[in-house]
Amino acid sequence: MTNNDVFKKLRVALKFRDDQIVEILQLVDFKISKSELGAFFRSEDHPNYMECGDQVLRNFLNGLVIHLRGTKEDPKIPGEVLLSMSGNTAKSAPKKTVREDFKTKQMKKVDTGISHVKYKNKKKS
Repeated sequence: MTNNDVFKKLRVALKFRDDQIVEILQLVDFKISKSELGAFFRSEDHPNYMECGDQVLRNFLNGLVIHLRGTKEDPKIPGEVLLSMSGNTAKSAPKKTVREDFKTKQMKKVDTGISHVKYKNKKKS
């Protein structure tokens, strides 16, 4: 398994976009452009494919540790960081234990200020 494969799998597993990976690499003072980063994720037979070196992967992993755990001065909880990245902030909110049936929900939405309309061409049953 090559460094490119490891990098691709981490990117997919953690659902990172290119700009997020660039930010993580900047945490360890490693500067890379999005186009250079895109070259690592191309297929091997593509003309712009570039081999991911040990230095790039090492710096990404070190930046990922800082991103998830934080620093000694500003520690973070990795699970909370991952949840905030995925946008699952609703899990922390308390859930309702009582479920309302569909008709009750719909009746709450009905505007009672509107009068009922009688149709002229109503079918006779």
